[in-house]
Amino acid sequence: MQLVIVESPAKAKTIEKYLGRDFKVLASYGHVRDLPPKDGSVDPDDGFSMEWQLYPDKAKRLKDIQDAAKQADRLILATDPDREGEAISWHVQELLRQKKALPQKVDRVTFNAITKQAVTDAMAHPRGLDDDLIDAYRARRALDYLVGFTLSPVLWRKLPGAKSAGRVQSVALRLVVEREREIEAFVAQQYWSITGQFEMGGTPFKARLARWRGDKIERLTITNEADARAAEADVKAGHFTVDSVETKPLTRNPPPPFTTSTLQQEAARKLGFSASHTMRVAQDLYEDGAITYMRTDGVQMDGSAISAARRAIADRYDGGYVPDQPRQYQTKAKNAQEAHEAIRPTDFGKDKVGGGDHARLYDLIWKRALASQMASARLERTSVDLSDGTGKTMLRATGQVIKFPGFLALYDEGRDDSSEDDDARLLPAMAKGDAPAKTGVEVEAHETQPPPRYSEASLVKKMEELGIGRPSTYASILQVLKDRAYVRVEKNRFLPEESGRLLTAFLERFFGRYVEYDFTAGLEEELDDVSGGRAQWQAVLERFWRDFKPRTGEVMEQKPSEITAALDEFLGPYLFPDKGDGSDPRVCPNCGTGRLALRGGKFGPFIACSNYPECKFTRKFAQPGGSDGADAGPETLGTDPESGLEVTKRSGRFGPYIQLGDGKEAKRSSIPKDIPAEDFDLDYALRLLSLPRDVGTHPESGKPIVAGLGRYGPYLLHDGKYAKLTGTAEIFDIGMNAAVARIADAANGGGRGRAKAEPLKTFGPHPTSGGEMKLMAGRFGPYVTDGTTNATLPKTVEPEALTVEEAVALIDARAAKGPAKGKKKAPAKKAAAKKPAAKKTPAKKKAAKDA
Repeated sequence: MQLVIVESPAKAKTIEKYLGRDFKVLASYGHVRDLPPKDGSVDPDDGFSMEWQLYPDKAKRLKDIQDAAKQADRLILATDPDREGEAISWHVQELLRQKKALPQKVDRVTFNAITKQAVTDAMAHPRGLDDDLIDAYRARRALDYLVGFTLSPVLWRKLPGAKSAGRVQSVALRLVVEREREIEAFVAQQYWSITGQFEMGGTPFKARLARWRGDKIERLTITNEADARAAEADVKAGHFTVDSVETKPLTRNPPPPFTTSTLQQEAARKLGFSASHTMRVAQDLYEDGAITYMRTDGVQMDGSAISAARRAIADRYDGGYVPDQPRQYQTKAKNAQEAHEAIRPTDFGKDKVGGGDHARLYDLIWKRALASQMASARLERTSVDLSDGTGKTMLRATGQVIKFPGFLALYDEGRDDSSEDDDARLLPAMAKGDAPAKTGVEVEAHETQPPPRYSEASLVKKMEELGIGRPSTYASILQVLKDRAYVRVEKNRFLPEESGRLLTAFLERFFGRYVEYDFTAGLEEELDDVSGGRAQWQAVLERFWRDFKPRTGEVMEQKPSEITAALDEFLGPYLFPDKGDGSDPRVCPNCGTGRLALRGGKFGPFIACSNYPECKFTRKFAQPGGSDGADAGPETLGTDPESGLEVTKRSGRFGPYIQLGDGKEAKRSSIPKDIPAEDFDLDYALRLLSLPRDVGTHPESGKPIVAGLGRYGPYLLHDGKYAKLTGTAEIFDIGMNAAVARIADAANGGGRGRAKAEPLKTFGPHPTSGGEMKLMAGRFGPYVTDGTTNATLPKTVEPEALTVEEAVALIDARAAKGPAKGKKKAPAKKAAAKKPAAKKTPAKKKAAKDA
């Protein structure tokens, strides 16, 4: 028996269909072990030796592999054809060697697509494990571990609120923060455009002012309304004739097929997918055999695939759409490793695969790959100059027409920040001396715009251009920034959070070299040299560690107050920008004598007055130079008539709140957002402080009903069960009858969820079982059932397109596997519950035997 190891069960299932009975295919379910998250997992003093730990949830998987390996004559490691795939194979081999279960013959095979031809060809040409790729994996894993476990303790002690820092994620975060700084520093400039409206032969067109009073007009030439109106008057008064017509042919070549990076970018632009979602969907398509491997820097396709694409183009279009020679591409990305093909369909004859997001992404991949081998688009660009006769005022109209669409008939690449292109307008036929009719003049005021915030597409593109990280890691890097709350996403754009800005400032001030773009890209080149066998992995780590470790020690020795003072100076221009009137931007706006400075607190940094505690003015860190969010200290609302204690309104970490008295025993209540500011006074504050409110006794249970304000908003409480209220005002207004009804409604699920789920689709009776076949929406996705057997739909199958034959096949395949393990065990558990005494002694014996 020959044992084949792959990563995923879906991949195992597909491959098993292509191999004979002599093969058994098992999945490792990804990586099986990693460096344990503790200090000392990498030892720089012992040649960067590493201590590996088996993932707890992989113990059973490894046991299955181990048992099968003991019965196997040959082990075939068939994990993905990249560095991570090589590492998984190496880990499996090492673990089997430790368990003394490694077969005598071990081979490594790789295939770029999960098709029968690719798999059988790979099996016929095995190789050994690639030591260079394994060394590169170990170097990267050790490097990321050393940075994280050395730098993170520094952050925890010196920068409250910081969660972690990473070798690549911190540099990606710096890109987002620096773009935000550019936007904040940007000063908009007003400019004016003057456009003449004309008509020729019944076709309207526009021409913009290109020369005025003998001077060339650029975009920012006219910057005030007076000049704009003067230019408008000259255009209105002028009689314009065609001075010249210039026509130039243009050619647009198709873009290359997708790489990992360009797929993430285009899926973000056109489909709105995040990088991580794109990779998940692409992984499913790859494992189903629909596309080639999706982690690649290469832009070239296999010769047989190019031939297949050219045949598909010829079948779909006429011969003019097939270029004379196949197109060859070369990557322009920095540090690219073209070890694999570009991402392409495995069968160009299939223009549709699956449904939902899988179908949309496949369509994008198919069109891009096919378009890459299509003929160039031929366009014609026309420029028409209209002169007033004096030569001092001239207007220019531009337009273009597609003479032959070529690849544009199928696919046009998206843009990150596109705007209306005047060149795309169609112009009427004109010749020198023509005098088109002037129908109007348009004057518009504009403002220059700051650089746009990064989208997922543009951030991935920028990282790739700089050579930061590897395309296969971009999705996880961006996800970490979101998970750590260093950035937030608004309208598909990245905005840095307060914690992200502070972390970036800290790293720039104290670890500047390690967040430099060139340094990070240079380190990537060294790691790529390890992959290519051009560098020794421990030597690369030694050079990095030699400088990094002492630097962390120096920072750790500094007092928190020294760190804060250094950051206050470093961030001064951002936190306290020049007001432009010569006044000190650090003067406290509350007391007028104190100076503002950065301070460190339990929950992170903030801006405070030097006259504290006399002046209690504070401002959030993330509000540069503004007064919004400023807190001048507790605001006294009045005195509680019952206790005589002072009632104050304050600002806390989680928003505004009210407090009765002082000290640890003081009563507090948050101020709900639905209370209008103009309505909030001492009376309302006392009502909030009096909560919870006793509504009355339930007429049936005899137990009290209480209304209050909790973590999740206003509520009713009765007999340990809650019911939601619609707003804060209802806490004080709701009566007994309404409260009883609301509690009863909550107990019944609010009138929802009790009805039996309706099928999405029905197919009639199953030919064998006779049960009605239905398509249902389940917790883990759609499934088809005949009332006895439930079969989950594959991810690449569109539920709405499911046929009767497919439903029968899915149910029969699931029934053939037998009932789920959990269902088998259920009766035994019930029997044990009924007769505990009878089961007690055998259970102990079994436990002793297993021990």
